[in-house]
Amino acid sequence: MSQHHIALFTFTLGSTESISPDALRAMWVNASGSGNVSVGRKNPEGTWRDRPIYTLYASQSLANLPEVEHRLRRALEGAHLHATLTGLH
Repeated sequence: MSQHHIALFTFTLGSTESISPDALRAMWVNASGSGNVSVGRKNPEGTWRDRPIYTLYASQSLANLPEVEHRLRRALEGAHLHATLTGLH
């Protein structure tokens, strides 16, 4: 991840769902309209959460975040993933 990337979105998936890092990055590149992005996944151990938390990172200068979020939500739905998406911007 670039030192100039910031976290823009986090999400969790349904308890039986998962997405590979490559598939997630491709979805994020498409939704953001930028190849300068990265993704992360944390498995929070010892907490009440039993599902991984996915984080999407991009440059601070990524434009039109509401439209990016809309495209991302559509992409998740199109992949039949039940995501709880949170914008951090």
